[in-house]
Amino acid sequence: MEYAYLAAGFGAALTIIGGAFGIGKLASAAMEASGRQPEAAGEIRTSMIIAAALIEGISLFSLVICILLALK
Repeated sequence: MEYAYLAAGFGAALTIIGGAFGIGKLASAAMEASGRQPEAAGEIRTSMIIAAALIEGISLFSLVICILLALK
């Protein structure tokens, strides 16, 4: 039981790191695509925002699971 907080901390850290890398890679690809095709920048931006929201939603869900497991 005393290791639950430690495991939840590691799980939360991995979640945040994974989400940050995912959004960073997403933004990098979107900027490169916008640079190659400036006329499609609006559609690329919209797709990027939707994907970033999904990544953040999954990260938040994972953090909630980590907290629930630590408090169980």
